[in-house]
Amino acid sequence: MAQDRLGTGIATLTLNPALDLQTAVDVVEPENKLRCDAPRQDAGGGGVNVARVIRRLGGRAPCLLPLGGPAGQALQSRLAAEGLEALVVPIAGETRQSFTVLDRSRQAEFRFVLPGPRLSAREVSALEQALERLDPCPGVLVLSGSLPPGFPPARLSRLAARLRRRGVRLALDASGEGLKAGLEAGGWMVKPNRKELGDCLGRELPDRDAHLAAARGLVAAGRAQWVALSLGQDGALLVGNGFAAYSPALPITPVSTVGAGDSFLAGLSWELSRGAAPEAALATAVAAASATLLSPGSGMARRADIRRLRPQVKVEVLEGAGARPR
Repeated sequence: MAQDRLGTGIATLTLNPALDLQTAVDVVEPENKLRCDAPRQDAGGGGVNVARVIRRLGGRAPCLLPLGGPAGQALQSRLAAEGLEALVVPIAGETRQSFTVLDRSRQAEFRFVLPGPRLSAREVSALEQALERLDPCPGVLVLSGSLPPGFPPARLSRLAARLRRRGVRLALDASGEGLKAGLEAGGWMVKPNRKELGDCLGRELPDRDAHLAAARGLVAAGRAQWVALSLGQDGALLVGNGFAAYSPALPITPVSTVGAGDSFLAGLSWELSRGAAPEAALATAVAAASATLLSPGSGMARRADIRRLRPQVKVEVLEGAGARPR
């Protein structure tokens, strides 16, 4: 990734992708056989979902990901069916599957997430080398989703630091040790939810003042240039150097919550990478997340829903109206 070949586009890295399966039953109960509807399959995993939504927004986001076994082949076929560019690193292990089951009697979703394959040191190195070969080099790399079993967080921290030195802006959506590692390296953007950030900082974040203080503290310490804090039904915050904005959630009854956070990150990173004002980027992010709530399973946001909901999103600029992303 030579410095003189840096671009303004976006690519995504998904370290633990999944073939998502969704079905429905009349009622989830123990012991009895549960007769399911015909399943739907989608390509899944954080970065993959981000790329799917960016494409629906009208953008382009090549996907870098490790795939193995029949599930990996099926996932790659789903990517191709959606017109997504995939740079696949073959692995020995079987790509994981995730299952979402809708209980029609309660209109409740049950989500079963498998751990995924353990990557060898050689396979991790192959992923890093594939990242180096991206041409043109992306201006923004979205690294989203869980870490594979046994993946050392320190390696994620080193990767983040190397990207920063090369001028690539890293947008990170991780939890636990992955979030801590990214913050230690200092990146462009982090997108935790309220619980993930509280767990990372070791304290409760009970209200907006606490949310703002925590996000501003990360920015002031150089641990992130932008902190996008998703608050579920309470909306979302976006905080940067001299800037803060809040957007309440739209009044939507969810059909499914799968991928809403990934859709939020897709809208935000896509808009900021194009130089949009942060308040406009936040509005698109909320619209994309809201649109995903209207799609069953892991269908993700539909373009028509994003466009319809975008004018309904309200953004309250708390500090620094008209700030521009860096």
